[in-house]
Amino acid sequence: MAYTVLARRYRSRAFDEVVGQKAISDTLRQAIKSDRVAHAYLFTGMRGVGKTSTARIFAKALNAVDDKGREIPEVAEAIMQGRDTDVIEIDAASNNSVDNARDLIAGSVYRPMRGRHKVYIIDEVHMLSTAAFNALLKTMEEPPEHVVFILCTTETHKVPATIQSRCQRFDFRPIGSDEVAAHLAEVCKGEKVQAEPELLHMVARLGNGSMRDSLSLLDRLLASGEKKLTAELLERLLGLPDREQIAALVDAVAAGDPAAALRCVEALAAKGVPIDRVLTSLAERLHELMLIAACGPETELVELSGDARRRAAEQAARFDAAGLVHMIALCESTAQRTRTSSFPRALVDATVARMAMSERFADAAAAAGLAPAPGRAAAVAGAPAKKH
Repeated sequence: MAYTVLARRYRSRAFDEVVGQKAISDTLRQAIKSDRVAHAYLFTGMRGVGKTSTARIFAKALNAVDDKGREIPEVAEAIMQGRDTDVIEIDAASNNSVDNARDLIAGSVYRPMRGRHKVYIIDEVHMLSTAAFNALLKTMEEPPEHVVFILCTTETHKVPATIQSRCQRFDFRPIGSDEVAAHLAEVCKGEKVQAEPELLHMVARLGNGSMRDSLSLLDRLLASGEKKLTAELLERLLGLPDREQIAALVDAVAAGDPAAALRCVEALAAKGVPIDRVLTSLAERLHELMLIAACGPETELVELSGDARRRAAEQAARFDAAGLVHMIALCESTAQRTRTSSFPRALVDATVARMAMSERFADAAAAAGLAPAPGRAAAVAGAPAKKH
């Protein structure tokens, strides 16, 4: 049999399984319980956060129950697989014409064959043409009593205000990396593979709030055939900078050793790491240290555990939060300039050297009467320094 990707095999099938959207799940479930189901809903949010899955679950809760409130398994399965006759799923990206909208309207007048409602799930609804939206507008304003529309979109601003005003709107938030990592751990358990907690947090961060993107990345890791999934495997697979090399770069900056810092950059470049990725990874590490410096080594804002957290706490103790803030800003500024520069490597080297020589810059500024002389804080060209 053909392999089914994780994002499909582990798709949510009940309100309680939808990760990171509890408030929406509870509201929809209560709407059914109290018989306050609206005729039109608008589900908005970035890709991979559960909009279409929640639409199917909502449709199942409406139609796949008998008179005593018990689920009808065959109907529920048909709805979740998108093949139920009373739950019609439409991809607006490929069915966006006014004729498609008119066909939908014509079909909506007929009562459902076996369920209580005829549910139309229109995915990527923002792709409908203006004429299609206009054709749909009247039906959405006064739909047949048995019809429920669920519109899903990643680009709400492209949905006309006249359509939005006729819907109950639910905004699906990006899923927190802790929640994603916890779900990935359950998936790994189901797949009978071991995975480092740090690896799962890295995958969750790379997913940027999208469960589908995170599961797709986990799929790539599983395809490697490794019995245990590690952070090193992820770094090799995606060409990410080695964590130890980035940590060594931060150590060199903290020690005020520009030569060692530049050697670290060269080592990363020699491994084929894109030069802009070096800055991104450095900024990510500095961000972790800044959070620890500002909030303490046990802060929940940093998704590290065990030895990784202890190492980060040791590094953070060598900086002050203000200096780290300036370093992060410097990385971001340089990263933007590398995109248009004819010699991006020079910009990155200069930025790293400047960080490592920050005390000298601050001393020069103090000698010129522009700033007070700092101690060993990582001030950047006049940034505030820790007093000793």
